[in-house]
Amino acid sequence: MLTVPHCAYFEAGRCRSCALIETPYLKQLTDKERRCRELLPQVAEAQWLPSVAGGVADFRNKAKLVVGGSAGRVSLGILGPDGRGVDLRDCLIQEPGIREAIPPLGAFLEATRLAPYDVPTKRGELKFVHLTLAPSGALMLRFVVRTQQALQTLRKALPDLLRRVPRAAVVSVNLLPEHKAVLEGEREELLLGSSLEMDLGDVSLHLRPQSFFQTNTPVARALYAQAAEWVVAERPVSIWDLYCGVGGFALHCAIAARDAPRSSHIDAAAPRVQGVEISASAIESARRSAADAGIEADFVVADATAYALAAPAEQIPHTVIVNPPRRGIGAQLAEWIEAAPAQRVIYSSCNPESLARDLAAMPSWSVRSARVFDMFPHTNHLEVMVLLERRV
Repeated sequence: MLTVPHCAYFEAGRCRSCALIETPYLKQLTDKERRCRELLPQVAEAQWLPSVAGGVADFRNKAKLVVGGSAGRVSLGILGPDGRGVDLRDCLIQEPGIREAIPPLGAFLEATRLAPYDVPTKRGELKFVHLTLAPSGALMLRFVVRTQQALQTLRKALPDLLRRVPRAAVVSVNLLPEHKAVLEGEREELLLGSSLEMDLGDVSLHLRPQSFFQTNTPVARALYAQAAEWVVAERPVSIWDLYCGVGGFALHCAIAARDAPRSSHIDAAAPRVQGVEISASAIESARRSAADAGIEADFVVADATAYALAAPAEQIPHTVIVNPPRRGIGAQLAEWIEAAPAQRVIYSSCNPESLARDLAAMPSWSVRSARVFDMFPHTNHLEVMVLLERRV
């Protein structure tokens, strides 16, 4: 289980995306644990829960593939040092359902005769293909192209795509006409379906084409379950999920609190749950997931920091969940949390450096429990989540 797979791409020097692929997995995990402990010395050893391992192969539920090569003979993989595509069709970190879909997907693109985008010459149409795999085996396919003409070509070829990749449940085309190093543009055209259903057990999350979801489904389940366990233990009357995305934390905590057994002397109602996210598309997905699950939760399109700063004191919740991008929550939100009358904070971070910086700005809070989630094996990246309580 802990044996790192042999990677011919890494050995041949064609790919360095998994920088730690040749390091034994147990050492990878131990090194990540050590890094978190060094950055968060205020967390006592007894407060660290056992880490959640991410697996050594077949764990990544999404692939963002550069389309290279030439019309009728494409490569699907990464961008090489010369600015041209390098084919990586059988990358072992991808879930098998993604690896199985790539060859017929490549054949489909070759049949369209669309030219891959060539970075050095700034010519061509096809830039990227993004694949996301649901636990059911259903796929979301996103084609990033330069022009309206490429969009129309792919629209007409949709029946051929579905014949070759029958598990495709959502298909969209993203237009990125600019010559810049980004993965997608602002305009998205749906060709099939509307959202990919990620069944996580108690909750199914709907992902629209531009929605964010964690790259490792089993570790994401463990992450949400841990937050829900902390919430149920506290029985808060109200919860905010800031940077809620498609509602993963909010919905898992809401359903866990709703369904938790209550002793005879406790007759508390389910907590009021509010999710806040700047992406309107993500909020639309969260609302749909809540409705499907019969969960009473509100979701608001707003900047997390601005929403918190503008909230009246009587609306401040008992528990605040934050899951910010790598930069962290920042000085303003940290200062707000430091002064707010909330009683608990759950902070999920993909960057322990910014987490340490934010915690330093909140001296009134102490870490009650912490856990490492290895969302990104074979890299230096990780997820770490802490439960905070006010110092006595």
